[in-house]
This record gives sequence, C-alpha cells and structure tokens, in this order.
Amino acid sequence: MQVTCPVCGLPVDVPDDALSGEVIEHDCGTVLEVVRDEEGVRLRPLDDIKEDWGE
Repeated sequence: MQVTCPVCGLPVDVPDDALSGEVIEHDCGTVLEVVRDEEGVRLRPLDDIKEDWGE
C-alpha cells in the first residue's frame, strides 16, 4: 500500500503486513515509523533514534 510521507508529501510504499512500530527509511532521507490505529495506517517521522546501551 502507499501512504503519503508526512515530511515531503511523496508516496511511501508500506508493506501490507507492516506492524505498528516498524521503521521505514524514505527516499527523502526521513526515517518514518509505521502507526496502525483505528484510522488505518499512517507514518510519523522519528525525530531521534538513539542506541540503548542498557543505561
């Protein structure tokens, strides 16, 4: 399925079996998180991805 990128407005191919929380890198350089809710599937930009070193 195609969902619109919330940053650049271009279509993003999202697999039909994508789960909420999955991360997709879009061509515009934005890292997006899949969100599934009662409204359907949408994407939101991930502002800050940090490694978790158990701290």
